[in-house]
This record gives sequence, structure tokens and C-alpha cells, in this order.
Amino acid sequence: MGGYILAIDQGTTSSRAIVFDGKQQVAGVGQKEFKQHFPKSGWVEHDPEEIWDSVVVTVSEAIKKAGISLSDIAGIGITNQRETVVVWDRETGKPIHNAIVWQDRRTSAYCDKLKKQGLEKTFTRKTGLLLDPYFSGTKLNWLLSNVKGAQARAAKGELCFGTIDTFLIWRLTGGKSFVTDATNASRTLIYNIADNAWDDELLDILHVPRAMLPEVKDCAADFGVTDKTLFGAAIPILGVAGDQQAATIGQACFKPGMLKSTYGTGCFALLNTGKDMVRSKNRLLTTIAYRLDGETTYALEGSIFVAGAAVQWLRDGLKVIKAASDTGTLAESADPSQEVYLVPAFTGLGAPHWDPDARGAIFGMTRNTGPAEFARAALEAVCYQTRDLLEAMHKDWRSNGKETVLRVDGGMVVSDWTMQRLSDLLDAPVDRPVILETTALGVAWLAGSRAGVWPKQEDFAKSWARDRRFEPAMDEATRKAKLKGWRNAVKRTLSQA
Repeated sequence: MGGYILAIDQGTTSSRAIVFDGKQQVAGVGQKEFKQHFPKSGWVEHDPEEIWDSVVVTVSEAIKKAGISLSDIAGIGITNQRETVVVWDRETGKPIHNAIVWQDRRTSAYCDKLKKQGLEKTFTRKTGLLLDPYFSGTKLNWLLSNVKGAQARAAKGELCFGTIDTFLIWRLTGGKSFVTDATNASRTLIYNIADNAWDDELLDILHVPRAMLPEVKDCAADFGVTDKTLFGAAIPILGVAGDQQAATIGQACFKPGMLKSTYGTGCFALLNTGKDMVRSKNRLLTTIAYRLDGETTYALEGSIFVAGAAVQWLRDGLKVIKAASDTGTLAESADPSQEVYLVPAFTGLGAPHWDPDARGAIFGMTRNTGPAEFARAALEAVCYQTRDLLEAMHKDWRSNGKETVLRVDGGMVVSDWTMQRLSDLLDAPVDRPVILETTALGVAWLAGSRAGVWPKQEDFAKSWARDRRFEPAMDEATRKAKLKGWRNAVKRTLSQA
């Protein structure tokens, strides 16, 4: 058996499969986009069958491109878009409804109702999360309440609930493994992160029958083996983590105080707090970073709903750019005398505001505002939002005076302009790694180390390599003025402003 590891990276807009060789280098990649469904304003759905088909296609493509045989693959790691909910028939494996995506806001009124009942403190104390439509629990409640017969069938054990990892593992193993990992469970709003167990009180509040819940495992564990009929061989699934936790692992942020931020459809910053379950006083999330050998490592997380999605909006919605890669060059050519602010609250605002009813707005436009200014505003919005997260994190977590260095990954970080502006507005160094596939690399390491063909944690951390460090170059007066303008724009966008 070779040291190759297959990583399945099931994201919000596409599925990817990446084969890594024994030296943790990319050997083959397959990628396939799938359709986004928007049945109503603020609603976002995916077809689980289309997701499944995209995974099967990309796995075969990646293996073919790597030029290896199935016997060379020591194990599979799976990472996934978190919080997205699928419910399926235990017998047939067929979903009872489209998947409800993490971006979906249909349960806003229900969350408000629970808050008015004084229940948010209970959820936060047990799960580290806030009562927001972002998380899985209220989406699951919606499905059970709105799909005919679902509540009764779930109580009888006829239905299965899972985040995307659970659904994929179920399908990959031919229905033999009904499991998830601690990181994905920690995002459901029904998992007690102190006890590491599903919570009966929260299940009762949301009317979720325990019979439909998967078994929760460590991030590196035996999750089952693939059905031979799928790819021609039974391959063990040995590593699972939600995408942001997987990126934290891939960035080797194993020590308390280490910080990473991923820039994909959304933006998510995680700060490793070790064994300390830090309770945020600034509306950040307390979450599980990873669980290995039964030991839980916690993190503070800030979640931004729109990052790369703002660039997609420029391309597909406004059609002011032809390709996402055009934005950096355009932003560089923008009129410096125009301060245009885009607050991309297309699906509400995440941390630290948590305002599901806020909607996007643009401030500072003139007759001379054009594509270049829009591009700069979209990229700067990501930087400003990251600044908001880091300020909140510094209030919750004392860094002992050590310099904050942000490790970054995701599609947007290939833009030198964006990373320099990020460093400028954070007033902190930004490190871009050599291997940008950190999410897939994280679960590949989980699977590879579990299989005994990849290095242990300490040696893996030593192998992390920096491509480039971006240092702040903006003067303090300019930074302060720009941040003041951003905060004013956000204040005017909030639904309760």
C-alpha cells in the first residue's frame, strides 16, 4: 500500500477531490461545480443527489490524473461545507428534501421566537453557538415541521439526519456507516461541546428525535470503508473534519494562540485556545477545533458569510468583471479619492454583529464610480470584516503581547493586492503558505496519520512552509480614516441601527 491519500473537499459551490502523495504534495485534482437553488429570498438549497454525483465524478478524475491504482491509496479524508443539513430515508438512502445550506436564513423568525423565550443562553452555554439560522438545528426543525410526515417518521427511526460529511460517508459505505466527527457535530446547535455528546434538552427544544442522529467520532478514526462497487476497491475512510477546522489543521495551527483565516465563499477565522473553552463576550463562537485520541482542542471562531461570494456577485450578478482574477488588477487602478464601501450583507451579517435581517448596501458612490471602485470595495469588505473579527478575538483572548500573525488560505489569497490590503488594514503580518489546499491537506493529514503513512503532528507542523509574508505598509492616519468609514457603513446597514 502506498502513502497516497485521497481528500474529498465538498464545498458550497463545487466538489473537489485531491490525491496527495506521500510527501504531502498534490498529485491529482478533480473539480465539479453544482447548481445553487434559491427558492425564495434568503433561502439557499442544494440537491444532495447532485452533490453525490459530483463527488463520485471528481474522485475518479483525481485518481486518474494522479496516475495511480486504487491499491496505492492508504485512506480517505473528508472535509465539507459545515451546517448544511440533509435528511434521508434510512432504507432507501433517498433525501426527503433538498439540502438546506448554511447560508439559508429561512429560520430567522423561529430563532427570534426561541430568543424571546430566553433560550439563547442555554444554547450558547452548551454549544458555544448563538441562536442564528446559520446553524443546523433550526434548519433540521424546519424540515421536520414542513415535510409531510417527517416528524413522525423521524421519531420511528425511519429517517437519518446528517451534515454533508455524514451523508457522503453513508453513501460511500453503502449505508453501513452512520457517523460524523466532533467538529461537524459541534456546529449543529444540538451537541454539547463540554460533554462531547448530543444534548437531550436541546433536542427536546427543537423537537429532534435522538433516533435520527449519527454516532460522533474523533476527527481521525475508522469511519468505515467504501463499497467496492463504487471505485473498484474498499478504501478506508480515516479522517473527517468540517472545512474550517480542516483548514486549521492543514495550516498546522496546533498551538494555543495560533490563528488562521480561510477566504472562500465566506470567510472564517479560527483561533486555537487549546483545552480552554473560552466563552466569548464579543459574540464570537466557541467551537471544537479538533478532537484527537479522545482529547478535545477548542477554538474561538468568527464567521463572515460573504467573502468570495461578493466577487462572484460582481461577475455573475452585476457582470462588471469577466473573471474573479480580474478584481486585484481592477482594484489597484481604482480612483484613490473615492472611498466606496460595500457591506455585503446579502444573507445577513455574521460575527460579531449576528444580524440575519441586515441586507447589503453600497456607500460613497459618485457618477465616476465604476468597475474598478466596485472591485476594490468588494475586496476591502473582506479585509474590514476580518479586522472586526480580530478585534473581537483580542478582547476575548489575551495574546500576552505576542505579535499576531494571520495564516491565510482559500481562493482569494492568490491575489497579492488583497493580501497586502488585508495586512494594511489589520496592521499585522499575513502569511500565505506554499500549499494553498490547506482544507484538503488537513483531512489528508488526519487520514494519513491514522493510516500510519504520514508524519505525526509535530513533524507535520514542521513541514508547513510559507510562500510569502505580507507586512503592513499603510500609514496609521489612512488606516484609521478607512476603518472609521467602514464602521459608519456597517452601522447604517444593521437592521436595528
